[in-house]
Amino acid sequence: MNKWKIAFLLLIAILVTAIIFFAFWISSPSEKTIVPEPKTAAEGNVLTLKTTKDDFEGIANSYIQEAMKGQPMPVTMSVENQILLTTELTIFSTDIPVIMKFDPIVEKNGNLKLKQTGVEVGRLDLPPESVLKLMKDSVSLPEWMIVRPEEEDVYIDLSRIPMKSNVSVRAKEFNLQQDEITLEITVPSK
Repeated sequence: MNKWKIAFLLLIAILVTAIIFFAFWISSPSEKTIVPEPKTAAEGNVLTLKTTKDDFEGIANSYIQEAMKGQPMPVTMSVENQILLTTELTIFSTDIPVIMKFDPIVEKNGNLKLKQTGVEVGRLDLPPESVLKLMKDSVSLPEWMIVRPEEEDVYIDLSRIPMKSNVSVRAKEFNLQQDEITLEITVPSK
C-alpha cells in the first residue's frame, strides 16, 4: 500500500472520529444548572415603568453588550411576538446562524424565565436541549443570563444585573401581544 492511500484512510478515520465525538457530545445530557437565589429586593422608593418591545430590546442589548466589555457580542435579543436570541456557532470553520424562540414568563421573584418554543440552526434539525447545551458550552454569556438546557429555558436574573446607584429591577408584566412590558424599579433610600 502506498503512503497516499494510508494518509487518505487516516484522514477519513480522523474525520469519522471527530463527527462521532461531536454527535456524542451534543446529544449527551448536560449538567443540571442551579439558579442562585435572587438578591433580596432593596427597600426604597418604587417606580413602575411601562415600556414597549422596542425599548426593552434596546435596553436588554445594551446590558448584554456592557456585560461583554469589548468582546464580540455573542447574543442579540430581538423582541417581537416572542423573544428571539440570535447567535452564530462556528463548527468546522463555518459560521452557522442560530435563532432561538422563547416565550417570557415572569417569575414570582420578578425575574424572567424564557421558555424555549423553537429553534433554527441553519438547515439542521437539532433538538432544543442540544442547541441550548451547545450555546451554554460555547458562548460566553453574562452571569445573569443562565442557560438551562435540561429545562429548555434561559433564566434572566434581573436582580443580578449590575445597576448604577444600587437600583434594582423586577419584571411585573410581559405581554408581548399587547406590547405592554411593566418593570418595577426600586431606588434605595439613603
